[in-house]
Amino acid sequence: MFRIMAEFVEAIEELSDIGRAVTIFGSARTTPANKYYQKTEHLARLLAQQGFSVITGGGPGIMEAANKGASEAGGTSVGMNIRLPFEQTPNEFANVKLYYKYFFIRKVMFVKFAVAYVIVPGGFGTLDELFEALTLIQTKRIKSFPVILMGSDYWKGLLDWLKDAMLGQGMISRQDMDLFRVLDEPEEIVDYIKKFVIL
Repeated sequence: MFRIMAEFVEAIEELSDIGRAVTIFGSARTTPANKYYQKTEHLARLLAQQGFSVITGGGPGIMEAANKGASEAGGTSVGMNIRLPFEQTPNEFANVKLYYKYFFIRKVMFVKFAVAYVIVPGGFGTLDELFEALTLIQTKRIKSFPVILMGSDYWKGLLDWLKDAMLGQGMISRQDMDLFRVLDEPEEIVDYIKKFVIL
């Protein structure tokens, strides 16, 4: 219990001055040659230039791209690393680094300090963060904020299933489909976020 409390306190103290932040999620397996790595780096650079901090899970792939773009633009680039026995290796581009033992504390911090989520193509962890945010917004546990899926080609199959299966069979409401937006280009993502957020 004291370890949990200490992680919460440390994270809140460390992040209390970062201002408006956009949390970016995506695959740890994406390489710099991948178009989504490059788009994410560009997106994070644009966000930093507009005065936003950028938060990621602190690892490689899309997380590295986001931290790199933000830090190279002179912005606050936060990496919130999880201690795992495999796969998670902190990237070198976060200029604010935190380390967590507990996933749930890390998840709380992602939401607490974000004014928007950008979901870049990824795997189970990326989907987990996406649907947790949508569930919290849907159930009004948190205030609604922009949730943006970048890459209409990647997300098409999921979106078709949400419409045909979940919405089609009454498992979600039509309004629930408005809890997120699908966009392709970094510039339009930044413009969309700025409609909802005053810096």
